[in-house]
Amino acid sequence: MKMTIYILVTVVVLISITTCIILNQKQFGKYPSGERLERIKRSPNYRNGAFLNKHDTPVMTEGVGYPQVMMTFLFGKKIRVTPEGEIPSVKTDLLHLDRKKDILVWFGHSSYFMQIDGKRILVDPVLSGYASPFSFTVKAFKGADRYTGEDIPDIDYLFISHDHWDHLDYETIMKLKPRIGKVVCGLGVGEDFEYWGFEKKSIIEMDWNEQVIPEKGFIINAIPARHFSGRGFKRNQTLWSAYVLQTPTLKIFIGGDGGYDTHFAETGKKFGPFDLAILENGQYDKNWKYIHLLPADLLKAFNDLHAKRLLTVHHSKFALGNHPWDEPLIKVSASAKELHIPLLTPIIGEVLNLENPRNPQPLKGGKE
Repeated sequence: MKMTIYILVTVVVLISITTCIILNQKQFGKYPSGERLERIKRSPNYRNGAFLNKHDTPVMTEGVGYPQVMMTFLFGKKIRVTPEGEIPSVKTDLLHLDRKKDILVWFGHSSYFMQIDGKRILVDPVLSGYASPFSFTVKAFKGADRYTGEDIPDIDYLFISHDHWDHLDYETIMKLKPRIGKVVCGLGVGEDFEYWGFEKKSIIEMDWNEQVIPEKGFIINAIPARHFSGRGFKRNQTLWSAYVLQTPTLKIFIGGDGGYDTHFAETGKKFGPFDLAILENGQYDKNWKYIHLLPADLLKAFNDLHAKRLLTVHHSKFALGNHPWDEPLIKVSASAKELHIPLLTPIIGEVLNLENPRNPQPLKGGKE
């Protein structure tokens, strides 16, 4: 009996030590502290030690629990969540683009590069080939990983929507570090960047409904989203956000992750119309309908924003949901055609002209 107890205690201690060692690796970042934490505590969106959504937002839909989701994932009907072939992509030389051209290049999932009015902007870059703290898990689809940190030119503004692994990638950030001018992020996320060696003055850390004018002609507004955050066990210590980016010639909605709610209509009323709305489309499930946009909610959000054109992201690179890998784009393409919504569907790496956006062929790849 004593030997059994000793073995159990030893196992628990070893697991605890291993967990502590893992969580103290650089890629996990740090929880906010000091002056940053005091600022967070003054936020109207922070209560009882955590950030909250505007409305009650359970991660799982009512009546659904983690054990049920895991059982479905492990033993339920298998769905073709990954492509059998290679995702089509092109390799654009971003280092020698004409700065005068207003363009957008999507890298798959939620990572994309923009040049607007002479400024270079990068959003949620995950270019390491995986969306996880460990390189052997959540790997990118073949063909969707053609771009790395070395392919990215100097960046004026890096936007981070939230700190989840598929949006904030330590390896990519460290490769880009010498070429990043300003980091735009939600409250608390700046702690990670300072921990990783970024100067505090280079970080623009925003609460919802705050506005920053970083230079003449450029206005950034942080907008509520309906999601959550966390890179370790403790959730919602940093703020998730969407952004309204106004430049001298364009107004763009930079949507992060998040389910449908009243904030889309409120944003459309206050800031619309938008020249382009970039919204998540993928990794959704009826079991977590509050934290990601379902296909029908995506179109409602687009209409709420009063946007002229739609570009969807959060698909075609990683399998993080239990739906066919190509379902998100197939569904939105069909709906956009039926409802006459101007939908942009570039392949990974293709240059979109933001001055006169066109609609390339829908993304295809693998075997049907």
